[in-house]
Amino acid sequence: MKTPEPSKENPSTPNKREFTGTDNPRHLRAIAALLHRPLPRENLDTVAGCSNGPELVAELRRRGLEVPCRRINFVDRDGCICRPGVYFLTLADRRKLHQWQAKRKQGGAV
Repeated sequence: MKTPEPSKENPSTPNKREFTGTDNPRHLRAIAALLHRPLPRENLDTVAGCSNGPELVAELRRRGLEVPCRRINFVDRDGCICRPGVYFLTLADRRKLHQWQAKRKQGGAV
């Protein structure tokens, strides 16, 4: 079986789309917190008021944000090395959010 040829599409194209906005309170709390600082999944769950932070981030990604997850080196309370993920906003995400917030204040977006 032949391997399929790689797509000729520009992989950065989806990231250039506009943030579609949200009125979901969990999304809004997560966005507000991420605008202040990067958050580990556990903290994102607490701040947003959800129990599945990765799905909440997936929802934000489907709405046009990147919200990458960087793996960090960490030693847990038992002394074991682990690599938890920390979510953060890219500069492009921040621009999209600031543009969306400006439209929202004018009454033109969700």
